[in-house]
Amino acid sequence: MNSEPVPNPFQLDGKQWFLAAAVVSIVALLIPELGSRPEIFAYPPDYRVPYSVSKDYWLYSRHLDRAASDKAAVFVVGDSVVWGEYVRPNGTLSHFLNSQRGSAIGVNYVNAGVNGQFPLALDGLLTHYGHAIRGRKVLLHCNLLWMSSPEADLSDSKEQAFNHQPLVPQLPGSVPCYKADIDTRIGHLLDHAVPVFAFSNHLQIAQMDSMSLPDWTLATDGNWPPQYPNTYTNPLPLLLAPIPSEPVSDSERGLDSQRHRPWFDRGMKPQTYAWVPLWDSLQWAAFQRIVQRLRAWNCDVFVVLGPFNTHMIEEANRQDFDTLSSGVQQWLFENGVGYVAPGTLPSDLYGDASHPLTGGYEELAKVLRGNDTFTTWASRVSTAPR
Repeated sequence: MNSEPVPNPFQLDGKQWFLAAAVVSIVALLIPELGSRPEIFAYPPDYRVPYSVSKDYWLYSRHLDRAASDKAAVFVVGDSVVWGEYVRPNGTLSHFLNSQRGSAIGVNYVNAGVNGQFPLALDGLLTHYGHAIRGRKVLLHCNLLWMSSPEADLSDSKEQAFNHQPLVPQLPGSVPCYKADIDTRIGHLLDHAVPVFAFSNHLQIAQMDSMSLPDWTLATDGNWPPQYPNTYTNPLPLLLAPIPSEPVSDSERGLDSQRHRPWFDRGMKPQTYAWVPLWDSLQWAAFQRIVQRLRAWNCDVFVVLGPFNTHMIEEANRQDFDTLSSGVQQWLFENGVGYVAPGTLPSDLYGDASHPLTGGYEELAKVLRGNDTFTTWASRVSTAPR
């Protein structure tokens, strides 16, 4: 009886493995490019990445790419203050800068904010997904709220949940309150480094209710007995589905929203903040890296500091805030970064400690337009290098 092993007819030699690896690599590179072309991307005036897809970083990159086709685009970069937490797209800072631009015809301020961002995450977002703004005008917002406590600064050693964990530094110990295991950290790094992974995350967030393909396939309709509407559904048509956009009616934002009210009408009170000194702040170190990276990218950077709602700071705590603000301004001045630190807006124009309401953004835009340093910077927009 012949006991010799039967050769595997599918065994590959070295050249075949090389060819297979090359084919897989090419397909992986082409999928994000080819897959994105059929998608329907509504791009109305005052576009911002919708709240429902705030963690779709591939979409953010595509937003910047599309906006960058306008040579006069100025990218307004920052957290939910730039994005507009309590307001509709036509109630944001970028909207009012555009509507008040006067003689600066052709200038287009682009809302490049993302809801839930903070400097540590924004640094990662721009590093991995912000390359379209190289050599462009950037109006960068600095929000001192992120230094209002060790928890907000993410420098507290106690584990805590926070937004946009995939974007913070993944080196163990770099963010003390971030306790993810090494597999999770490596997975996040691969998502940023491999385009097909970022595109896959985009499809999951934008078209699959943030579920993986297996989970989406097995998802129930929520009824009893359960039905499985996606089990036999071909996922390829999802590439033709419209990318989520702002809702026509939003109960969470806008003049008709119950949230669009002054902070004191929402039961908030002045408080004492545990301000983190600049030299100990992880968020401030990240903001400095952002400025330095943008300048290394040949961006023309201008910083708007606040305006923080100092009406919400207890009087005894005000000096610590002033010291923090002065330190930020000193660093910007010493490093030759143009900036403006608007005074505090009227109390009824804030929704909370840092987010203006619609009238607050309109007033802030007027303050910027009336600032000589800002207008001098803005006047160079049409000749910004690419």
